[in-house]
Amino acid sequence: MFDINIVLAYGVTFGILLMSILFTAIRYVYLKELFYLAYCLMQIFSLAYIVIYSQFFEIPPIFKEISLGFATIFAIIFAFAFFKVEFIPIFKSIKELMIFTAFLIFVLATVFYHYMLFEYLPYSVVYFLLFLSVIFNIKDGVKPTLIYVVGWSFVCLFLYIIQFKTLYVRSGYVDLVLVAFAIEAILFTFSLANKQKELKNQNINYENMLLHQSRLAKSGAMIGNIAHQWRQPLNNLSYIFMNIKTRFENGKLKQDYFDKKFMQANEQLQFMSKTIDDFKDFYTPAKNKEDFLVKESINKALTILNASLKQQRVDLTLTFHTSEVSKIYGISNEFSQVILTLIKNSIEALSNQEYPKIDIDVYSNHSSLIVKISDNGAGISKKELPKLFKPYFTTKEDGFGIGLYLVKTIIEDSFKGTIEAKPLKKGLEFIITIEKSF
Repeated sequence: MFDINIVLAYGVTFGILLMSILFTAIRYVYLKELFYLAYCLMQIFSLAYIVIYSQFFEIPPIFKEISLGFATIFAIIFAFAFFKVEFIPIFKSIKELMIFTAFLIFVLATVFYHYMLFEYLPYSVVYFLLFLSVIFNIKDGVKPTLIYVVGWSFVCLFLYIIQFKTLYVRSGYVDLVLVAFAIEAILFTFSLANKQKELKNQNINYENMLLHQSRLAKSGAMIGNIAHQWRQPLNNLSYIFMNIKTRFENGKLKQDYFDKKFMQANEQLQFMSKTIDDFKDFYTPAKNKEDFLVKESINKALTILNASLKQQRVDLTLTFHTSEVSKIYGISNEFSQVILTLIKNSIEALSNQEYPKIDIDVYSNHSSLIVKISDNGAGISKKELPKLFKPYFTTKEDGFGIGLYLVKTIIEDSFKGTIEAKPLKKGLEFIITIEKSF
């Protein structure tokens, strides 16, 4: 029979480890971070170790050593994955070398006491590697790891001062490793909270960087499209002025001819002015969501791309298989940006086609509006298809790889809809599904 207090202590430890395993396993499933998986596996083998160590079950001792070995391996993987910087320092002076040497001696002494106190190698390994990483990278911002390391250091220092192990053993307890499991779980929870905050801030910075790059790309696209739209009016103005000059030099410039050419030139200038207004309205972000006409929003994008479509001789067809006054809720310009990006993507895919064609088909059912944009371009391989909406994935030499990523973000976050890409026998089809307004 086992002492009830010992059984209770082991029971609490088993519970802590199981909660830690479950927590990190769920985190890994959702976040796919390696350090969650490594920590989870370390704790699984730690649980196996402590179960065998407890002698509650008749398990050969060799399995305890195997569990300890695997727990140590995954402890090393966890330490390197948790702190993704250099573990080997670069010294710029003798002074730095002496300071780091002193720190290293302190680390070794502390880790040695940590192991002598708890006699559990995996946790001592994690403590040692993370302690080193903090010291060698203190200037780079190490708050999550610092909490873990400082926590263990204060615990070890405090227990050393009060001679905790001697008192613990004198009191009749021999399983001090159970205390290590409890402390490890507490410190890791605090470190993890800060690590999650750090990862969240990194994601926010990443999103801001993508948006900044997107704005730069849009500015370049806007200038390029304006240049395309203005090319023909400028040519017309050139011919008008040449005709006026020729008539004037030959003494044949009459008032009615001059007035006629003046009106023609004015029409071209008004067209160019309207082009600027159209582009300004298109690229100016709206702030308020509202019900808007899908057809109107699509036509905005087509107006912007009109010159590119003509230049590439693309046959574009817009067909409504539902009411032409169908509406959806959101920001009209954002939806236009989505359509513009998808059509531009199709235009680029059609660059080598003899008869380039783009079809935009709009359908609806009882609750949703469906927009399909298809082309007869080069398409995409099945291998590349899953990466299509990933940031920085591009098949173009001069591409940024953020256009389709932002399209997916707008459709899913702003319109609460879905977008998918479907390879065709020849070409590619994008399918957008959004809840329609009633």
